[in-house]
Formats: sequence, C-alpha cells, structure tokens
Amino acid sequence: MNRCNTKEHYAPGIKICGLFRECDIDHVNEASPDYAGFIIGFPKSHRNVTPEEALKLRRRLNPQIRAVGVFVDQDPETVAQIARYAELDVIQLHGTEDNTQIEYLRKKTGLPVWKAFKIRSAEALAAVSDCTADEVILDSGYGTGTAFDWSLAAKERDSILARGFILAGGLTPENIPRALQLLGPKAVDISSGVETDKVKDRYKILAAVRAVRKMTRQIEAR
Repeated sequence: MNRCNTKEHYAPGIKICGLFRECDIDHVNEASPDYAGFIIGFPKSHRNVTPEEALKLRRRLNPQIRAVGVFVDQDPETVAQIARYAELDVIQLHGTEDNTQIEYLRKKTGLPVWKAFKIRSAEALAAVSDCTADEVILDSGYGTGTAFDWSLAAKERDSILARGFILAGGLTPENIPRALQLLGPKAVDISSGVETDKVKDRYKILAAVRAVRKMTRQIEAR
C-alpha cells in the first residue's frame, strides 16, 4: 500500500476496477486514483479482458497509477506469465487460492499479491487472519454490486483485522464516506458503483475519487 493508515495520517488508497475500454483508462487518468484494475481471463465477467487487451490498456494508463491484474482460480504459472507480459504492478487473487499459491506468485514475480475474501459471516473473517497475502480485500462476491454486512468487519477491526484491509463490494460515491468513517480501510476498491448500464461512467469515477479525498480531509481535521 502506498498510503499510510494511522491515527496521525489517514489517507486510504483508491482503486477503480474492471476497466476494459480505452475511454475507461482516459477517465481514470483524469481522476487519478492510486490503482487501476483489469479482470484478466475470467469470461464470466462482462469486464473481462485478454492479456493482450490488458497490456494495451496498461500502456495507455498514467504510469503513476499502478496496474492491478485480477485473476480467479487460474494456474499460478499462467498468472505469473500474464503478470510479466501485461506489465502489472500488483496481482490480485479473487478465487479459492491458498497461501502456497500466494507465496509462489510473490517469489516468481516479485510483485505484491492481494487476496480477496467473500465476507458472508464472522467465520469468513477468521480465515482472513491466516492469509499471507500482502493485502487482503473484504468483498461481497464477484462484482455483484452489493455490500456485505459492514458491522461484521467493524466488530473485528481491532482484532483479526488489525493488519488492515481493502474494502470492496457495493461502494459508491454516496456510501464511501460512511465506509471510511465506520471501517477505516487501507483502500477502497470500486467497480460497479462507478458504472452506468454496465460501463464505466466518467462522472461517477470522478465523484468517487473526490468522495474519498474529501472524507479523508475531514477525518484528518478532527
């Protein structure tokens, strides 16, 4: 994470995920979040891109914005090859991958590895504490556009979630302030919440980034 998350300085990172058009990249370059996400090799998603498309989009991206490749239950060697080919900065795993695969990818590529978890119960949160990924993502599912019960994470924030986490699932420009205030995530990961009719919306992307940074200033001012 390139952002601090402490009482002295709270500046959560921002990731806009599921980019698949050239104009999506232009919108993100204008908004200037910290991360841009590409779903690679997962045809079930309408946001899916091929490695070749990911590379083309990545090269259009402002180099100061880090490119995150999102993979679901793919062979680790294939993921490593795509990560190198597409010039990724971060690998994000969004399936049933375990610590062995995480360690393999970290050693093979030298890149940070993030792991997403579907949070449906307190028991699901317990599994997060055993994960060796560089960052963990608390999500509700595969791009469902709905938020999980945030109270589950709020209760465990000072114990099993003390390591910090990235928050995903159902985030919008409207509910981001509450999420930051209630949960204090290290970063927010936004996809469907900045879309209109299943494509990225420039105005929503700009609004989401503004919402994070405005709320950050308000929290720090207290």
